[in-house]
Amino acid sequence: MTRIANLLASALILFLPLSYASAATPEAAITLFAAKTVAERNTALATLEAAAPGDPAAAYAAGAGEFFTALEILASGLHRHGFESPQSFMLPLMRLPVPDNPNPRPLTYEEFRAILVGFRDRLEKSAATLGSVPAGADIGMEVDLTRLGIDLNEDGAIAPDESGAAIMAALARGSITTGDAAPALAFRFDRADGYWLQGYAEFLMAQADFWLAHDFRTMFDGSFHMLFPRAKLPLQDTLVPSDGGMSGSILSSEWRIADFISLVHLVNWHVVEPERRQAARRHLMEMIRLSREDWKAIRAETDNDREWLPGPQQKGASPLTGLDVGEEQVQAWLATLDMAEDLLEGRALLPHFRIADKGINMKRFFDEPKPFDLVLSITGPAIAPYLESGRILTSGEFDQIQRQFGGAGFLTFALWFN
Repeated sequence: MTRIANLLASALILFLPLSYASAATPEAAITLFAAKTVAERNTALATLEAAAPGDPAAAYAAGAGEFFTALEILASGLHRHGFESPQSFMLPLMRLPVPDNPNPRPLTYEEFRAILVGFRDRLEKSAATLGSVPAGADIGMEVDLTRLGIDLNEDGAIAPDESGAAIMAALARGSITTGDAAPALAFRFDRADGYWLQGYAEFLMAQADFWLAHDFRTMFDGSFHMLFPRAKLPLQDTLVPSDGGMSGSILSSEWRIADFISLVHLVNWHVVEPERRQAARRHLMEMIRLSREDWKAIRAETDNDREWLPGPQQKGASPLTGLDVGEEQVQAWLATLDMAEDLLEGRALLPHFRIADKGINMKRFFDEPKPFDLVLSITGPAIAPYLESGRILTSGEFDQIQRQFGGAGFLTFALWFN
């Protein structure tokens, strides 16, 4: 598996089954992550949620369970309507390896928004539950990603091919196996990793809220048959091949290339819920705060026990990514967080390639929402209302940070670090 594929997989799958337990792990958590059916798992999750207010370990496990059931809400909703993953780096959330559905239900724009709302609201619940775990709580839960996972096809069962490892293998196009030759994918999740997971919930909520802030019906009607070729979308009969389309890469057929171009062109969204676009910025700010808390906790650790995200003092490459983390990477990441916070607070401005003396105020972009046009934002006209004079970040500042991450590249570490 390539490093980038590893990190994309971990960014989407994040925190999945807890199949073994330390002494502090509640019995219901063992049941939760050993369940063979959705009903059994949900009963255990309800037990953990009830115990969470007085039991930090129960809250930790419940928050994790709520996170991966959010992924299940998204994946099963896509499966219901015959989603065909484009397997494209350009659409990371749409890389979920949803099984084929021979009898998909028709999909409407309102139903797709409802799937996003359900996904986003469960993430919010997860973030709140994880946030209730005290900072100094002694958490230690062993995680084996080759065990169990989420119900992708809504059959009520959680099958081996729906495990975290199986999903990651599909995301990486089969380079992880779950047989005897599989790499070790067991980790011991601690309090620091709870900040990490909570931060990813905030990151995904920001994406969902940004979509939901806008009316994207025109894009849905004009291009989503690319992703749901048999869901009776408006242009299915006109533009989808008679065989229903081909699964696989978004570049595997000319019609999908054409529809992807249409999708980009149709990202011309009017604002319908401005408070969601404002919330997206707040989620990103909270993600930054949690990342700082995460690294504060990581650097205070004195053990070195199957670390999901090791600090510089915990030597040894991650079995998932093959990467070592040194002090230079941590310092560069903290500088990245400072830079991102300055952008989101409007203290620094984002440069635009064709405008030399002004930059984009990203705080105003979120807090004073106007129609979002992707192409016109790239070319300039749509970002004109947010241009102002001030301190503009330079390419040199970006380059200085990126150099600290070496050959693996900034993006690879960023997807892992959160």
